[in-house]
Formats: sequence, structure tokens, C-alpha cells
Amino acid sequence: MSFHMTLEPLLHAPLAVRIHVATVVPAFLIGTWLIFFSRKGATFHRVFGTIYLTLISITAIDTLFIHALMPNGPFAGFSPIHLLVIVTLVGVYNAVQGARTHNILRHRTAMIAVYIGGMLIAGGLTFLPGRIMHAVFFG
Repeated sequence: MSFHMTLEPLLHAPLAVRIHVATVVPAFLIGTWLIFFSRKGATFHRVFGTIYLTLISITAIDTLFIHALMPNGPFAGFSPIHLLVIVTLVGVYNAVQGARTHNILRHRTAMIAVYIGGMLIAGGLTFLPGRIMHAVFFG
């Protein structure tokens, strides 16, 4: 398998997929910075945390309009990966509530769970053969 990047598959993808990529890419970059590099509790951490949670919420909700995995499946186009929408939105809620109540453990746990589940696991699955991101990066 060789690396050959082309944006062509994205340019012809459904609008929901393009919105998904447009929100998830900056969310991934911001989330990585927040978890690994930002000073927790600082103004920039809070501002970018709000941006991150907004982007990841839009990404999760937008996923409900993407039915490429099982378009004719028994659940109206929804596949098991759509369960991560619920997990992500619950995680966002817990992250916000943890921050508001100064429950650092709840906030940190929710943020890491959303990052691992939404970014690393779900994101990693988009690179499997037959998926759009696989076509973008491997032609």
C-alpha cells in the first residue's frame, strides 16, 4: 500500500461527509493540543476547550446524516459506529458539567474518553479500505 494523497474523493463526497471532515480535522488538532500541551485551567485552555467541544458536537450530530457503511441496513442506514454519537455527546455533557462544577476528574475522564473514542477509534476506522479517508490518503 503506497501513500498517494488526493482530495478528489472529498470533493465528490456528500455534504454531510464534507461537513464532518471540516469539523473533525480542527477538532483533532485542538483536542491534541488541549490534552497534551495546554496549561490546564488557563484562559486559552478554556477558550479552545469550548471550540473543541463545539466542533466535536457538530461532528457527532453530523454523523447521523452519514449512512455510507450500511445504506440499506436494517436500521435505516445506521451502523454500529453511530453508537459513538451517543457516547460522544454524553462525554461532551460530562466534560462541560465537570468543568462547571470544578470536578476535574469528571472533566478529564470525559475529555479523554471523547478524544479516544471519537478521534482515535472512530477516526482510525475511516482509514480502512473502502472508506473515503482511505481513498484520500492511499488513492
